[in-house]
Amino acid sequence: MSRAESAAQPTNRQAKTDARNQAFAESGGRMTHRQILFIIFGLMAGMFLASLDQTIVGTSMRTIGDDLDGISLQAWVTTGYLILSTISTPLYGKLSDIFGRRPLYIIAIAIFLVGSLLAGLATNMYELAVYRAIQGLGAGGLMSLALTVMGDILAPRERAKYQGYFLATFGISSVIGPLLGGLLSGADQILGITGWRWIFLINLPIGAVAMVIVLLFLHIPHTKRAVRIDWWGVAAVILTVVPLLLVAEQGREWGWGSWGSILCYVLAPLGLVLFIVVERRMGDDAIIPLKLFKSPTFSMATILGVLVGFGMFGAMMTIPNYLQIATGATPTEAGLLMIPMVLGLMISSIVSGQLISRTGRYRIFPILGTGLLSAAFFYLTFVSADKPVWFVLIGMLVVGLGLGQLMQTLTIAAQNSAGPRDIGVATSSSTFFRSIGGTLGTAVVFSVLFSRLGSTLAASFTDPAIIAGTQAAAADPAVQADPANAGILQVLTAAQADPSSLGDALSGDTSFLVGADPRLTLPFVDAWANATSTVFWVCLAVVLVAFVLSFFLKATPLRQKSALEESAAADAADATSRGVDAEAAAHDDTAVRAQLAAEEMGALVLPDTSSTPVQRPADR
Repeated sequence: MSRAESAAQPTNRQAKTDARNQAFAESGGRMTHRQILFIIFGLMAGMFLASLDQTIVGTSMRTIGDDLDGISLQAWVTTGYLILSTISTPLYGKLSDIFGRRPLYIIAIAIFLVGSLLAGLATNMYELAVYRAIQGLGAGGLMSLALTVMGDILAPRERAKYQGYFLATFGISSVIGPLLGGLLSGADQILGITGWRWIFLINLPIGAVAMVIVLLFLHIPHTKRAVRIDWWGVAAVILTVVPLLLVAEQGREWGWGSWGSILCYVLAPLGLVLFIVVERRMGDDAIIPLKLFKSPTFSMATILGVLVGFGMFGAMMTIPNYLQIATGATPTEAGLLMIPMVLGLMISSIVSGQLISRTGRYRIFPILGTGLLSAAFFYLTFVSADKPVWFVLIGMLVVGLGLGQLMQTLTIAAQNSAGPRDIGVATSSSTFFRSIGGTLGTAVVFSVLFSRLGSTLAASFTDPAIIAGTQAAAADPAVQADPANAGILQVLTAAQADPSSLGDALSGDTSFLVGADPRLTLPFVDAWANATSTVFWVCLAVVLVAFVLSFFLKATPLRQKSALEESAAADAADATSRGVDAEAAAHDDTAVRAQLAAEEMGALVLPDTSSTPVQRPADR
C-alpha cells in the first residue's frame, strides 16, 4: 500500500462517518427497524458471551480444581470475576457517555476475549483467578453497555418490546451453559486440548462473531464533550465495593469475627463516605452522579434492583444445588431442570414488554413481579426430602414469571428517569447496584445454608423414622458389597466414631451421595432440604420488603422518543438558537454602523422598527 493510500484511509473513514452522521441528523435521530435489528444482534452476541460464561463455568469448577490441584481455591476464581465485573460496570457507563458506546463496547469484547484465552491456558488456580478477573473486567461492559445502547436507540415504550430478545438470550445461555459445561469438562481431550479448557476457549469464535457484527453495524453518533474523568470516584468505588464483596464471599471461610473480616467492615464504610464526598465535588462529571438519586423513581428502582438481585441470585444458586443433592440430578440434568424458570422468565418478559409498548404503563409490573416472587419463595419453603421433582419445578416457574416482569421494567424506569446525556451512567448504575445485590444474595444464602446444615444433620440423624431405615440398609450385606455405597458407608462409619464430623459432611465433597442407596442418603437429603427451606425463608423476607416498596415506585410517563432522537432535537434547537442569535447580532451591528454614519452626515436615526432615518436641519 502506497503512502498516499495510507494517508487517504483516515480521510475516507472520516468522510463515511460524517456522511452517516449527516444522514442520522436528517432523520431526526430515528433509526430504521432494520438498523435496530442489526445493532440488537451485535449486542445479543456480546451479552451471550457474558451470560454464558456465568453458567458454563459453575458446573465445571470441580473438574478444573481437581486438574489444577486447587479445589480449595475455587472461591477466588469466582470472587475475582465478580469484583472486577461489578466495579467496572459504572466506569463503562461513564466513559461511554464521554467517548461513545461503540469504542467502549469493542474494548469490553476485546478484554473479555483476552481473559478467555489466558484462562484457557492457565496452569494453576492462582493464574486462573487472575485471568477470570480479566474476563470480569470485560464482562462488566458487555452487560451494562448492551442495555445502555438500547436506551440510546429506542424510546422507553419501544424498549420493553425489544428487551425480550436480551432476556431470551439470557434464558438460552442459562439452559445450555450447564449442559455445555458438563459436556466439555467431562471430555478428556478435544482436538488435543484438555476438555475443560474449551469452556474458556469457546468464547473466542463467539466473540469474533460479536466483534465483526459490532464493527459493521454498531454505529451510533456521539457528540464529544469536554469533561473530567472521575478517577477519585473510581478509587472510592473500589475501596467500598471490594471489601464488601470480599467479606461476603470469603467471610464464612475466614470467620465473621476474623481480622480480615473486621478490616473489611471498617474499609467499606470509609470508602462509602469518601465516595459521597468525591461525587458531590465532581457534580455532573461523577462516575455515579448523585443528582440521579434526586429522582424518586431512580432511587426506588435502584433499591428494588438490589433486593430483586438478592432474590434472583439466591434462587439461581440454591435451586441447582438442591436438585443435585436432594434429587440426585447430575449437573447436566440440573441445567435441564432449570428450563421452567427460564420459560417463565421469557413468557412474562415478552408479555409485559408488549403491554408496556402498547399502553406506556409499567407501574403494575414491579408490584406483580415482586408479588409472584414472594409467592414462589413462600411455596418453596415447604420443600422436603419426600417432595417430588415437579413440586420444585412449579416453584421455579413462578420465580421466572416474577423475575421476567422485574428485570426489564426496573431498567426502563431508571433510564426513563434520566436525561438523554445520562442514559449510560443511569443504566450502568442500575446494573451495578443489582450486581451488588446479587453478590450479597449469593454470599448470604450460602452462609445461611452451611450454617444450618450442622443442626439439620443432627436432627435428621436423631429422627427415628429416618435413621432406622439407614441403619438397616447399612447392615445389609448386599448394600455393603455395592461399590456405589462405599463412600457414604465410610462417612457413616466415621460419624459413629465421632458424631461431630457430621457437621462438615456436606460442606465439602458430596460425591459420596452419587449413586448410593436411597435409604443411606435419606438423612443427608432430609438435612439439605431443611437447610434449603431456611434459605427460602430468608429470600422470602427480602422480596417481601421489595413487594411493599414496589407500591411506592413513582411511574413517570414513558418518553415517546429515544435518547438519540432527544439529543438530535436538542442539537437542532441549539443550532437554530445560535443561528437566530447570529442573525440578530448581525442586524444590531448593521444598525449601529448605519447610525454612526448618519451622525457623521448630520442625520439622526431614531430607534423605530422601520430603520428609516428621519432627517432634521443641522444645528447652526
